[in-house]
Amino acid sequence: MYHNSSQKKFWTYDKEESLDKLRLEANRKFCSKGMSSGKPGINKSMFLDEQEEKVLFRHYEKRLLDFCAIFKPAMPKSVVGTACMYFRRFYLNNSLMEYHPRTIMLTCAYLSCKVDEFNVSSTQFVGNLQESPAGQERALEQILEYELLLIQQLNFHLVVHNPYRPLEGFLIDLKTRYPLLENPEMLRKSAEDFLNRAAMTDAGLLFSPSQIALTAILNGAARAGLKMEAYLTECMGLKGDKETLSKMYESMRRITSLVKAYELPKAEEVNTYKQKLERIHAEFATNLKRKHGYEDDDHVAKRQMVAEEEWTDEDLDAL
Repeated sequence: MYHNSSQKKFWTYDKEESLDKLRLEANRKFCSKGMSSGKPGINKSMFLDEQEEKVLFRHYEKRLLDFCAIFKPAMPKSVVGTACMYFRRFYLNNSLMEYHPRTIMLTCAYLSCKVDEFNVSSTQFVGNLQESPAGQERALEQILEYELLLIQQLNFHLVVHNPYRPLEGFLIDLKTRYPLLENPEMLRKSAEDFLNRAAMTDAGLLFSPSQIALTAILNGAARAGLKMEAYLTECMGLKGDKETLSKMYESMRRITSLVKAYELPKAEEVNTYKQKLERIHAEFATNLKRKHGYEDDDHVAKRQMVAEEEWTDEDLDAL
């Protein structure tokens, strides 16, 4: 299914440089718009640079995962994976300075619950924010305001193929066709941990779900001191196809490198850049239609009932 999907056709890139270029373009586009706004006292140092945006992106992505981890009822892994992918796709072509990640991350989680048919009501959803009823209502209003924008910016490609299903397939295959491994289930926890870490990288934008899942399996096997080369050559029929086998190993090396290179941002950096981000949003707040991507469709745009500044990061601090 993946090979015929919108994910492969529109959201899988050949190299990391392609992703870096898109993010840099989004950053420069907003900075250029801000510099040409004509507002007094505007200078380049007021804006986030590409690296500062990257730090804040990782911070809010981690907040998204934390929110999903404590969600009640328990959120399926596929829903979490879809939410993370929405978040990454959205900020490929948009700057954090244009659309605040605080609301976008929750909108991604809310939309992924709908798309993956994890049936929770809007009230249940915001009930997972450790906030007062009034605060939950404010958050829900913002999520609903941004939902159409998110769908639009995803180009209406809402189905995400995650590596969790291929992982189950590989474990079943190991049980049935690879007797050299007595207990494939012993690899499950390390493989799932690997997938969780991979979700916080660009792996899902560069490789197929099956490649990521297979890398997770082989990584877990390597950590357990097990050799799995025979599974690739014999069970997967790659013994005589050295070119395909070589490409597969190269992909797995790249995926593993992405996971190993990932680091959580430093708290002091996050706090500094968050203050900068808040100043930018306060200075360059746009009207509702422009901000939410509704263009001139007045009949679609919803009335903004509460200003965004009334609901802040502090409302998530109890997570």
